[in-house]
Formats: sequence, structure tokens, C-alpha cells
Amino acid sequence: MFVDMPEEELRRYTSSQVDPVDFDEFWAATLDSTRSHDLGLAVVPVDTGLATVDVFDVTFAGYEGQPVRAWLRVPHGASAPLPAVVQFVGYGGGRGRAVENLFWSSAGYAHLQMDTRGQGSAWSEGATADPDGGGPQFPGFLTRGIDSRETYYYRRVFADAVRAVEAARTLPAIDADRVVVLGGSQGGGIALAVAGLVPGLAAAFPRVPFLCDFPRATVMTDADPYKEIGRYLAVHRDRVDAVHGVLAYFDGVNFARRATAPAWFTTALMDPICPPSTVFGAFNVYGGEKAITVWPYNGHEGGDVFDDEAQLAVLRQVLPV
Repeated sequence: MFVDMPEEELRRYTSSQVDPVDFDEFWAATLDSTRSHDLGLAVVPVDTGLATVDVFDVTFAGYEGQPVRAWLRVPHGASAPLPAVVQFVGYGGGRGRAVENLFWSSAGYAHLQMDTRGQGSAWSEGATADPDGGGPQFPGFLTRGIDSRETYYYRRVFADAVRAVEAARTLPAIDADRVVVLGGSQGGGIALAVAGLVPGLAAAFPRVPFLCDFPRATVMTDADPYKEIGRYLAVHRDRVDAVHGVLAYFDGVNFARRATAPAWFTTALMDPICPPSTVFGAFNVYGGEKAITVWPYNGHEGGDVFDDEAQLAVLRQVLPV
């Protein structure tokens, strides 16, 4: 069933999320500190047995120089440099196996798929640790390090993601001026953060994005992962304002305000995990050219393969191969 407002109200909805006065300074300092470490890029060929796609095991230095893994997949025999898709993964998953997720490279694009630190055991494999500890948290990742903006888990993840784009732009196989970011759910939220932090992207594709409009999301749904915050605050009753103060620095709404790359969002009206109003909270303030596909009868899967087909058609226009 529908879980939120009618579509016409969604298109008029304004999030209550605040824009911290030092948001830009916080992220500039975070990225300056991260960039003080050498990128440490290592690219190792992988023997997969595939005939049409070449795969490389990539390692680069993410947040504070900590190693982050990724797969690079490129069409076999393609002439470099290629336009590239940098993809981020959904909640709980990792980069998976080398022979998975061949769609974008099969379509002729270089495809860098970033592992998400500390994840990769819920539904696909991961290979990147999260060395930094944190205070008390509810099981999951959404409250890890939530005591402060400096220790919050997604500070590290978003810094990793920015460095993933920077790593992609240094690879000989990739045209640095023709890079897009893409992801679904958590991956869509990460893509949206990168769109707000990295200039010069050719496009962004946030699919049913997570990590948007925390003030509404945390009281709108009983579904995980947002409910992790609710359970945490049900115990830490005196930390409601402090927690929302931290989350404002990581909200897709605030990144959307700063983004300028053309963006194609998706949302689904029966999605209890990332309710459509939370997506529209970011979409309605997005700073660049934008479009959104609304799937009325779908849940968190959104358009699934229909989104692949539609976004490939867009890519053919934005980044022809």
C-alpha cells in the first residue's frame, strides 16, 4: 500500500532539515585531512575467466589514509580513456565477487564499484575494514560513532567515496572529465553526498536514496535501517537534539542543496524503507538540473532492471561511448 503522501503533495514537500552554518567548513576540513594522505593507488589484474570484461582489484587510500577496496571492470579490448560509472553499494553489502555486476562494463563503460568499509556480510561480500571504533551503538551502522560529527561512521564512508571518484579520475582507463556516480538505497545516499562534495561530475543517479531527511525518516517508518536511530534514541532519551544535530551534517537534503551535476532520482510510493517523502525532501532542493522517476506500485526495489535500462539510455546521451 502507499506509505506516504500523494505524489502531488510530495512534489511540494519541504524538509525541515537544518543547514548547519559550518557544514561546508566541516566537510572541507574532513577532505583536506583525508587528502593529506597519498592516494596509494594499487591496481591488480584478476583472472576471472571472463572473455568480454577485464577486472582489476583496486585499493586506494580513503578516510585518513585507510585502505579501501574496489573492483574496476572495463570492456575487454576497449580503447582508453573511457567514460566511467562509479557505483556505491546498498546497506549491509560489499563489492561482491569479481564476476558480479557486469552491466555497466558490458555496456561499454569503465565501472568502479567501491566497497563500503565495515559492511559486506548481509547480502554480498566485502573486503574493507572500518578501523575506527566508536561509542555505544545499536546493531547496524546507522548509529556507529553517532556521539559526534567527528566520529560518525558516515563521515568516513563519504570521505572514502570522494576519494573513490578521485582514484577513478587518475586511472589511465578512465576519462577524468566523464565520470558519473550511481547507487541504490545507501548507495544512492552516498552518490548524493558525493554530488554535493565533488565538482565536475557528468551526472548523478541516486536510486531510492537512503540517508535523506533524517528528521522525517526517523519518525516516518518502523523499518530498518532508519529504525536503528529510533531504537537508539528510545534508550538514550536525553540525546535526541544532539543526535539530530550530528545527522544534519550527513543528510542528503543538505548535500542536494550544494550539488550541481545533472541528476536522475528514482523513488517508489510503496517503499517503507526509504519513504518517498524523504527522497523528495532531497530532490526538491537539488541544486542542479534534475528529474525523478516515480514507481507507484513498487517498494524498495524501485524500478530495478527498468532503472538500469532507463539510466543506460540517459548515459548514452550524457556520456556516449
